[in-house]
Amino acid sequence: MPKNLGSLDRSLRLIAGLVLISLVFVGPQTPWGWIGVVGLLTAAVGYCPLYSLFGLNSCPLKRNS
Repeated sequence: MPKNLGSLDRSLRLIAGLVLISLVFVGPQTPWGWIGVVGLLTAAVGYCPLYSLFGLNSCPLKRNS
């Protein structure tokens, strides 16, 4: 699975994921905050399936193909 997320994109997803998950414990305390897990996972792996579906790539590394 090639990486398609750059460092800025990964950082923003990590921050947004943590903020959303914190809403489960603090704030409105709704289960919708668990959507932040998706942001954390994509930031950790460096791959977003929606980016590949739409042909987007924010990773500065060049692919060998």
